Amino acid sequence: MARIYRQRPRGSAKIFLAGLVLLAGLPLAAVQAQDDPFNQFPLVIQCKYNQTYNVFYLSRISQDGVATYVASDRIGGTITLDGRAKAIGDTGGGSCVGKTLAELRESGQARDWAR
Repeated sequence: MARIYRQRPRGSAKIFLAGLVLLAGLPLAAVQAQDDPFNQFPLVIQCKYNQTYNVFYLSRISQDGVATYVASDRIGGTITLDGRAKAIGDTGGGSCVGKTLAELRESGQARDWAR
């Protein structure tokens, strides 16, 4: 006795697979967007240092979550999401040293990415 199998049209199988691929990719895209450190740190921080106002640009974010900011005069600093700003190479620092990201944002010294 011969068995009769019903075969799906090939076009609908491709659409089904494409839909699964898209659905599988959605959660990954959402996780990556939330993990993007550039959404967590401000683009620039404005500080007064040695009687001069400087703009420190976000230069890099390390694997351990330390963001480094630099200015044109070869001065810089670091900060973490839950830490306080620290000067690099200078013990005196400027008006940003010792402040958290929340404090820098509240004082208008931190500028976030335009969304």
